[in-house]
Amino acid sequence: MKILFASNAEKPEIWLPLLKDALPQDEFVVVPAKDVDVALVAMPPAGTFQKIGRPRLIQSLWMGVDKLLADPTLPRGVPLARTVDPGMVAAMSEMVLAYVLDWHRHLYRYRLQQRASTWRRVEQRMAADRTIGLLGLGALGTDAARKLTALGFHVAGWSRRPKNVPGVECFTDLAAMLRDADVAVCLLPLTRDTQGILNGKTFAMMKRGGCVINLARGAHLVAKDLLAALDSGALAHAYLDVFEREPLPANDPLWQHPAVTVTPHMAALTEPRTALPKVVANIERVRRGEAPQDLVDFDAGY
Repeated sequence: MKILFASNAEKPEIWLPLLKDALPQDEFVVVPAKDVDVALVAMPPAGTFQKIGRPRLIQSLWMGVDKLLADPTLPRGVPLARTVDPGMVAAMSEMVLAYVLDWHRHLYRYRLQQRASTWRRVEQRMAADRTIGLLGLGALGTDAARKLTALGFHVAGWSRRPKNVPGVECFTDLAAMLRDADVAVCLLPLTRDTQGILNGKTFAMMKRGGCVINLARGAHLVAKDLLAALDSGALAHAYLDVFEREPLPANDPLWQHPAVTVTPHMAALTEPRTALPKVVANIERVRRGEAPQDLVDFDAGY
């Protein structure tokens, strides 16, 4: 088969040797052509989809597909699959744990105290005293939930469809989940229904003094509502890895707010070594005439 690698973000010098070693019978190209059988994409160059006709599969190298779905040139009716990368899932859980523990053990406050040369202890709480609310119980949310429960946190999770995750109190009613939540962790795909889901109304439902962690997409968050919640004390801290404009402009107030931790969209990146088996498996399924795994539901938006 002829397989196109098209990405302005993933490095072909890393991916192509791995792909060629795993699929020696296939032809790999980096220039779009009408006879491409499979397109491997991650932020593809402009015009890519207009040049490839209708391949048998478009395989995103990333889990998030909101930008692909928003591209008007994406061929409709062609299967589109996400890459549910175990390495990326593990990295995301690491970041969730790091931020939850930073808030839980008040490290964000101790950093401020250090700058002011202030020696003052903050009340220590047990993990079991905290309820961590996960927005999204897909691959990312369920892995994070498993690791949070192992540390003793009470974990609640919200999803659009009913879920049954061991050790997690599962909700389809967001307000019901947030009423008990100390922390809201956003791991949702970005869709019409989830845009702006982290807003003033959401924050008001949570326990006072909690925190918000957004590791999904910048458009999930209404920034002005967050700043108001932080300034009022309704929220103690926010951890933000994603923003509507990236890079975050230097004059954005989020940079300088003492109750905001900013990171440059680095929480979880695709790891080629662990993503490769997923990509190869889908190519082989296409070769056998089988349906690829992790297909995108165009109606749901992920």
